Amino acid sequence: MFAGLPELGISNGEDLKETLTNCTEPLKAIDQFQMENGILLPTLQSALPFLDLHGTPRLEFHQSVFDELREKLMERVAFIAEGKEEDRYSKLEELLEKSFPLVKMPSIQPVVMQVMKHLPKVPEKKLKQVMADKDLYKVCAVEVKRQIWQDNQALFGDEVSPLLKQYIVEKEAALFSSDLSILHNFFSASPKTRRTENEILDLELIVVQKLTQMIGKNVKLYDMVLQFLRTLFLRTRNVHYCTLRAELLMSLHDLDVSEICSVDPCHKVGTCSHHWKMSVFLSVLQFTWCLDACIREKFVDAKRARELQGFLDGVKKGQEQVLGDLSMILCDPFASNTLVLSTVRNLQELLSQDALPRDSPDLLLLLRMLSLGQGAWDMIDSQVFKEPRLELEVVTRFLPAMMSIVVDDYTFTVEQKLPSEEKSSLTYPIALPETFTRYLQDNRVACEMGLYYVLHIAKQRNNNALQRLLPALVETYNDVAFGDIFLHLLTGHLTLLSDDFGSEDFCHAVFDNFLLTSYSSKENVHRHTLRLLNHLHQKVHPSSMGILIKTLEPPKQSSDPVKELYMQLAEKLEALKRSPPEPEEAPALDLGLHPVTVPASASAPTTPL
Repeated sequence: MFAGLPELGISNGEDLKETLTNCTEPLKAIDQFQMENGILLPTLQSALPFLDLHGTPRLEFHQSVFDELREKLMERVAFIAEGKEEDRYSKLEELLEKSFPLVKMPSIQPVVMQVMKHLPKVPEKKLKQVMADKDLYKVCAVEVKRQIWQDNQALFGDEVSPLLKQYIVEKEAALFSSDLSILHNFFSASPKTRRTENEILDLELIVVQKLTQMIGKNVKLYDMVLQFLRTLFLRTRNVHYCTLRAELLMSLHDLDVSEICSVDPCHKVGTCSHHWKMSVFLSVLQFTWCLDACIREKFVDAKRARELQGFLDGVKKGQEQVLGDLSMILCDPFASNTLVLSTVRNLQELLSQDALPRDSPDLLLLLRMLSLGQGAWDMIDSQVFKEPRLELEVVTRFLPAMMSIVVDDYTFTVEQKLPSEEKSSLTYPIALPETFTRYLQDNRVACEMGLYYVLHIAKQRNNNALQRLLPALVETYNDVAFGDIFLHLLTGHLTLLSDDFGSEDFCHAVFDNFLLTSYSSKENVHRHTLRLLNHLHQKVHPSSMGILIKTLEPPKQSSDPVKELYMQLAEKLEALKRSPPEPEEAPALDLGLHPVTVPASASAPTTPL
């Protein structure tokens, strides 16, 4: 407990034991020990007997004095560190040298840790001693740990890994939320809103804040975290790592950690000049900041579109590696969501103006950024930093085909509003243009736009168009239609058509023609289907519900969340059987007679007949 005192020439318990063992007059020896090791203040000696008279133990007195001095010393250390004296750090180093032998003494340890915390560069020998002792490492400040981590990537990885795992778990849990709503979905709160306005901090935000604190102003640690994120993204293809990459950069930007802006954060290029690396990173930061503003608005307006295009066009020869960073930023689902929503809105404007997609520079830029984001994994994996070429036929064939579906729907809607004598024998089209379905399967950018068009149709509560489109989603590029993000959004949008689930045809289109085609091979589809039914079970046609509850019974090997959702659904249906909804009151029989009020009298009531 008192290790280190002899190194400083201060007696400890062992010295007192030896003195008492070898002395002939113990009381005198104790007095001598107290004189030599007590508070060296002459005027204090005459005052101590007064404490004895009040029954105050000497230990209590000395402990209170010690605590007060320790607090004053820690305040002084902070004051010196915050000052502007040139020798302030040499003073702290000298104090550390004197106090470090007592680092394991609980009463002195806070002082030692305070000194180390305020030193920009703790001597390497001291850092190694702290790192080798688990107890010391645990209690040292994050400022000291940063200095340890920057030369120990494995140790830093052990600290960061649980946070990254927790972030992904929370993101995936949000996609399976029991709250199905178009208003409160995965993209409802932008990262900026969550960073600044969320009173009850969610766990994802806590992870970002912890990572930001761990990195501080240390460029090397920031680079390590980005390397971890790139490696995990390549290993898992999980796009939530791209979200974390963007959130982390913007969190540091919000805190104005300007030191991070001194190097290229995404790629170590040892041969490049400091100025080059700084200019590249500033471009990434400005691009991300501009995109973050678009995500908050859920729309890319013309002004910001020009700014974003300026960043992309400004990538010079020899700086192509920055495309790897930009592609990962654009691969963030929040960025993709904003870009595709803007694309759909742009197409609507083109349709109203009778204009072609290829004539819209804003639309072509949105598709360019979508393509760059969708190609992030391939670019980082291959280390070939070249902007992917957007397939021209996406613009000249796929988009016109998608717009023709809009025209079909509009034509049928107008037809239904005409007087009966002016109506033709037009029926709602069932088949889809071959170009549309082929590009859903073969092109990732076209597929993304097609899926968001389906969400747009659902948001408009367009029953006919939805039944026409859903079967085409069974086969899409890389099965994106059966991914958690799209299914999360689709199930939320389908709540707007809750009354339509009373139709067997609509249930057949949603379940038999889409969801049930892959629920047995993809457990996430099974889970999303049960989420939807738990929310809409009262609205679903009874015969369809009976078939679905049998079909969706989970096999033994299913995960616990699927089994739990199924049990909840079964319990809700059982409760519905026990207490069926009250029948609607029959309408009053109208005989066409006008009520006549009888004049009030003692023998006649005043009820209208």
